[in-house]
Amino acid sequence: MNIRYDLMPESSRRKLPDTKEPLPFGQLRTNHMFLMNYKDGAWTDPRIVPYGEIPLMPGAMCLHYGQTIFEGAKAFIHDDGEIFLFRYDKNCDRLNHSARNLCMPEIPTDIQMEATLRLVDVERDWCPKMPESSLYIRPFMFASQDSLGVKPANEYIYCVMLSPAGPYYPGGFSKAIRLLITSRYHRAVSGGTGTSKCGGNYASSLQAQEYAHEHGCAQVLYLDATNQTLEEVGTMNHYHVEKDGTFVIPTFNDSVLKSITSQSVLELAGMSGLPVSIKARQETIRLDNFLNGVKSGDIIEAGGFGTAAVISPVGSYLLEDGSEITVGTGDIGDYSRAFYDYYSNMQIGRKPAPEGWLRKVERY
Repeated sequence: MNIRYDLMPESSRRKLPDTKEPLPFGQLRTNHMFLMNYKDGAWTDPRIVPYGEIPLMPGAMCLHYGQTIFEGAKAFIHDDGEIFLFRYDKNCDRLNHSARNLCMPEIPTDIQMEATLRLVDVERDWCPKMPESSLYIRPFMFASQDSLGVKPANEYIYCVMLSPAGPYYPGGFSKAIRLLITSRYHRAVSGGTGTSKCGGNYASSLQAQEYAHEHGCAQVLYLDATNQTLEEVGTMNHYHVEKDGTFVIPTFNDSVLKSITSQSVLELAGMSGLPVSIKARQETIRLDNFLNGVKSGDIIEAGGFGTAAVISPVGSYLLEDGSEITVGTGDIGDYSRAFYDYYSNMQIGRKPAPEGWLRKVERY
């Protein structure tokens, strides 16, 4: 791919803030972004340009009919000073899955990969070194055609932007959160776009999130449309841990987004020769069985898996009748902590990762 570089002069570039305080999540921007346009059936004009506004007509179809998808990934600096993307091929695949679901054009994985590798190379000084930090990668695509007809657009813009970031939740991996279990809201239903990372799914989750905050909870644990089985935690996959240390994740279906962290847990559980023993499986989890398991002590830990936070342990669940159920001791459990430590150390190169999980950012 012939990428055009239109870079800011060195003297005009901002730098990563010099601070010992944790970086905010999702608020900082690097100096440049990657852009590419789709028209007449082809992706054209790949370029790295200064971060800034993207011209868009008022009739752009993304603004009216929601053809917009995105991904979230991370790059990490290792002790040798080199930067690595973590499982970015999985993000490329999932972006294309979302594109197919929303009738948008796919982008070959090698093009997505090269675009991000080259952008991160330009911005490598923005990769933070402090604990629980990363260079967060946000690729996204949206319909840019100026038309008011309800149909798939024929023009799109693909962009990759970067954000040096600290932990998703303030305080990082230091405190268990509380979740609200409610039948009032549902994230997605069978036959919809639940397996896609599309803007509409996240817009519809905001009301539930605010409802959870009003009740002193970090997020909602969504149930299926019949309110019988567990599905997701806000923007994460749910998990719980049994007495023998097995991680149990709700079965992926057409209303659950496949978290790359969850997929990694399941893949690691099938590998031998790891420095830690990981056990994991998927199953359909009935709400009543889950609550009874927590109450009886058969379920000793619980939480959410996701790229932004990796693991968010759950200390308790608030029910709609106002009662609260504590998981284990209410603190971060030993199995969740051990997995978080191992997974995080894989990302920064201090523990061995399976072949192909890390992609070095070359110096182009």
